[in-house]
Amino acid sequence: MVNRYETVFIVTPVLSEEQMKETVEKYIGFLKEHGAEIIYTNNWGMRKLAYPIRKKTTGFYYLIEFEGEGSLVADLEVAYKRDERLLRFLTVSLDKYAVAYNEKKRAAKKAAAEAPAAETEEK
Repeated sequence: MVNRYETVFIVTPVLSEEQMKETVEKYIGFLKEHGAEIIYTNNWGMRKLAYPIRKKTTGFYYLIEFEGEGSLVADLEVAYKRDERLLRFLTVSLDKYAVAYNEKKRAAKKAAAEAPAAETEEK
């Protein structure tokens, strides 16, 4: 059965921007190879951690929302655990309310982004 999941991971801040992008592409590729459909990705950027992890106080946060089989999550998390570039990760299954909320939030963000563009065109 195909479910919708959301995974967030924190990449160590000592990596260059290019290395960080490589890490993200690795996991997006991993998901696609295992039959997942990528719904949405979002780079939250460098953020301060609530507490130090491996003597690091900041990290690059990245979110991926995808649809896939339940067994895929176990494989994904094993890959996460083996990657020393990741400080933390969390994968959650989204119920129908969370899916609706995410879609509504993205639609509102898209509408807000288009509204100023439309106003400047009218002037």
